[in-house]
Amino acid sequence: MNTQTMNATKWTVDPTHSEINFKVKHLMITNVTGSFGKFEINASTDGDDFTQSKIEFTAETDSVLTGNADRDNHLKSADFFDAANYPKIQFTATGYKKGNEVDELTGDLTIKNVTKSVTLHVENSGIAKDPWGNLKAGFSISGKLNRKDFGLTWNAAMETGGVLVSDEVKISCEIQLVKLPA
Repeated sequence: MNTQTMNATKWTVDPTHSEINFKVKHLMITNVTGSFGKFEINASTDGDDFTQSKIEFTAETDSVLTGNADRDNHLKSADFFDAANYPKIQFTATGYKKGNEVDELTGDLTIKNVTKSVTLHVENSGIAKDPWGNLKAGFSISGKLNRKDFGLTWNAAMETGGVLVSDEVKISCEIQLVKLPA
């Protein structure tokens, strides 16, 4: 992993065909879905082999969207992402293991200046040329993390028991990368 060759193939995200989503239980009975509107992904591979790649992801915390302005502002506040002091979430891949149907992508995730190793499940959908001759690679990525591991500890106890927001965050991403010209 993270090998760089003289003939490294460079890839970047196609933001119009990619999305970074998360889900968190609310009131312990339903999921609230959110996303990040501004993010970057850059990868360097040995040809088309993503198992031997350098992958870096960055999302702007101020771009979090849940469909509710009050909730979005709360997520941007110091109670959660503290976007004013921690403007970016970063992920740097440290390993990619090929599986039979689902691959594993391991890396260092940094939120609010706390870095933890996480492992994500990757469905590699393959590589195709679009109608304009651009080479694209597609991936579906999923995983889970505990938000408290990254200092996102705000919550409220419910009168009936339980808490307002679950600790577990489910991650679901659809990623399309485009090969950059050599």
